[in-house]
Amino acid sequence: MMAMKARAGADASATKAPNAGVAWPAYFRRESWRAPALAFAVVAAASGCQSKSGASDVLDPSAIAAPAGQAGGAAASSQQAGSPIQGSAPQAGQTPGSQTLAGPTSASAAKAKLTLGTGSTKVTMLLPLSAPGSTGENGRKMYDGARLAMADLGDKLLTLTIQDTRGDSGYAKDLAVKAITSGTAKVVIGPSELAAAQHLAKLSGSKRPPVLALADNFAGGPGIYSVRLSEADSAAAGAAAIAGKGARKFVLMVPAGADSSAVESRVANALSIYGATLAVTLPYSVADGAKAVSDMGSLVEAPDAVVVACGDNSPTAVLAALKAKGIPGKAVTLIGTDRWLERPMDPLYEGAYIAALDESETGPIADRFKTAYNYQPDVNVAYAYDMVALSAGIASSAGPDGFSKQVLENTTGFRGSTGLFRFRSDGSSQRSMPFFRVEKGRLKLVEKQTAGF
Repeated sequence: MMAMKARAGADASATKAPNAGVAWPAYFRRESWRAPALAFAVVAAASGCQSKSGASDVLDPSAIAAPAGQAGGAAASSQQAGSPIQGSAPQAGQTPGSQTLAGPTSASAAKAKLTLGTGSTKVTMLLPLSAPGSTGENGRKMYDGARLAMADLGDKLLTLTIQDTRGDSGYAKDLAVKAITSGTAKVVIGPSELAAAQHLAKLSGSKRPPVLALADNFAGGPGIYSVRLSEADSAAAGAAAIAGKGARKFVLMVPAGADSSAVESRVANALSIYGATLAVTLPYSVADGAKAVSDMGSLVEAPDAVVVACGDNSPTAVLAALKAKGIPGKAVTLIGTDRWLERPMDPLYEGAYIAALDESETGPIADRFKTAYNYQPDVNVAYAYDMVALSAGIASSAGPDGFSKQVLENTTGFRGSTGLFRFRSDGSSQRSMPFFRVEKGRLKLVEKQTAGF
C-alpha cells in the first residue's frame, strides 16, 4: 500500500470504479481509492483478488490466476519467475536462432513470426521491426517484450498480429488506418511513429477500436491513448511534488516549439491543484538559453522554483546560466524532467528534483526477460509488455468486446511494470512516479510516489 496525495476533491467519486464487478486477472488488477481528507491510499482490490505484497506479486506469472475455462491459465505458459520462458527464446548459452546473443531479436526473425497466440481476441501491434538504427532496435525490443507478455499472460487469450511499419511514418499511418477500419482488431497497440499517431488523433469516428500508441511525446486524442511517459507528465509531477511542500511561485523554461504548450498546460494544471501558480513560461532555443535565464530576472521576482524542460537537447546551457544566479539554492528549487536522464548525469544536475519512472517496478519481469532473451530489458520492453498484458487482462475479464472507454478510462488506473498509470478521456495518460533528488551524481529517492492522480 502506498500513500499518495491527490487533487483536492478530484476523483473522490472513484471509490467504486465504473466497471466494478469485472474480475481482473492478478497481473492487471484494478486499483481502488479510499479518501480520508486529501490523503488517498492505493490498494489492490480487484473483485476479491488481493495482492499480498504489491507489484512484485502482481507481475509474477506464478501468481496469475487462470482465466475461467482455461486449465493452467496464463501461468502455465511459462515456468516460475527466473526460469526460461518456454518456446519464446533460446536459453543463455544456446546458439540463437531468432535473436542475437546479447540483443533484441533480429529483424528477419521477427518478421518470420508475426502472429502470436491462439486466443479469440484479435490484437494488432505496429512496430518498426526493420527500421534502421535505434528506431529498429527499439522496435525489436518491443517485439521481445510483447513475446514475453504473450508467454506470461496472453497466449490463450489473444491472437496478436504484429505488422512491420519499417519506421516509415507514412506507411505506419496507412497500416494504422487499415487496422482500425478492418473490423478485425479489438485493440491496436502502436504505432511508435509520432506523425502516424498524430494523424490517427485527427480522425473522427466512434465505431473503431482503441489505439494504445507507443510514440514518444504524443499528446493523445479521443480513443487514441498515449502510452509513454511524456516530458510534460514528468515536469508536471515534479512541479506538483514541490508545490505540495509549500512552493507557490513557479517559472517554466521550455524549448520553443510545438510541444511547449503541452508542457505549459500540464504544469499549470498540476500547480493549480495546490494553489500554486505558473508565474511565467520562457520558451528558449539551444542558442539563447542563457538569455532566457537573464529575462527571467526582469519578469519574475523571487520565484520559489524553476522547472526546466529540455526536449531533444541537453539542458546544460540553461543549467549553467541558472547556476550562475545561484539556482538551485536555499531560496529557489530546481526541477528537471525524465528527458534529462536520457544523457549521462552532468554535475550541473546536482540538487535538482526529478519525477521519473521507477526502474524497480520492472524487476519482476526483468529476470525472466534476461533469461529468455539474453539481454537486459529497457523501457521499450516494459511499455510493450504492459500494453499486451493489459489487453490480455481485459480479454480475460470482459471478453473480446470489453475494450470500451469505460474500462480503459477507469479513473482508478492500472499497475504494470512501468508503475501505476491511467488513461484520460483526451487520450493522455497519467502516471504516479517516484520523486528523486540528484545528489553526488546519482538519483536519491525522496518520495516513493508523486501525486500523479
